[in-house]
Amino acid sequence: MAYRSRRVEAVARKESPGVLWAIQPAEPTTVRASTDIDPAIPLRARNGDTEAFAELVEFFHMRCLRYARYLLGDEEDAEEAVQDTFVRVYDHLDQFRSDARFEPWLFRILANRCRTARERRRRRESLVITGELPAVAADAPQPSLDMLEEVEAALESLPAEQREAFLLRHVEDLSYEDMAVITGVRLSALRMRVKRACDALRTRLQQEM
Repeated sequence: MAYRSRRVEAVARKESPGVLWAIQPAEPTTVRASTDIDPAIPLRARNGDTEAFAELVEFFHMRCLRYARYLLGDEEDAEEAVQDTFVRVYDHLDQFRSDARFEPWLFRILANRCRTARERRRRRESLVITGELPAVAADAPQPSLDMLEEVEAALESLPAEQREAFLLRHVEDLSYEDMAVITGVRLSALRMRVKRACDALRTRLQQEM
């Protein structure tokens, strides 16, 4: 299988970031020379240019969806979080500063929406467990790892803060400075979260291999 490629196996034994070869999105994508967008486009969108906003959505949608999928582990929750994110971006474009970069501003909103979705799911599951919802609710589809590959399962096993930091750094390729803007966490703490996530992923993947 793809995630058992020799390249993954070799790096997973020696260097933590090598697990990234195993967590590419399932959909075929085009590799971009840069993960950032023309800074003029967000400013045009802020000034009411709907075509510019559509460009923002097209440029960032798949990256946002990939991030939300891995962070939440559930397709429906991820799609809802991304949709909510772009609605909020559109409604609050007037708050985007002209001297700021759009990417960390967008991912800060997305990260917040994912946290909200995760907390909402936690409360829903708690209600089901305590019997405060009708019995039919217990039959509702629950997030399952059966359809996930080994690496996705490994990501799901990480603490939420480590998973978030790992995805921002090694999947979205954001700088620690941008990550600090998105999460509100100090650089040193973010570096430690990423290191611990990489160590945990490497250990788990080596065990699976």
